[in-house]
Amino acid sequence: MGLNRIIHMLTRMVSRRAMNWGINKGIDRIAKSGGKPAPVSAKQARDMRTAVKRARQAARLTRRIGR
Repeated sequence: MGLNRIIHMLTRMVSRRAMNWGINKGIDRIAKSGGKPAPVSAKQARDMRTAVKRARQAARLTRRIGR
C-alpha cells in the first residue's frame, strides 16, 4: 500500500470516530434537555430510553448508507 492510501485510511477512521462521538453527545444532550429533569414514571423513562436507542440506530444506519 502506498503512503497516501494509509494516510487516507487513518483519516477516515479518525473522522468516523469523531462523528460517532459528536452524534452520541448531541443525542445525550437533547435527551437530558436542560437542568432538572421533570419527574417521570417508569413507563415514560423506558419509552425515552427506547426512543434514544432508536435515534442512535437511525444515525448509525444513515452513516452506513452515506459511505
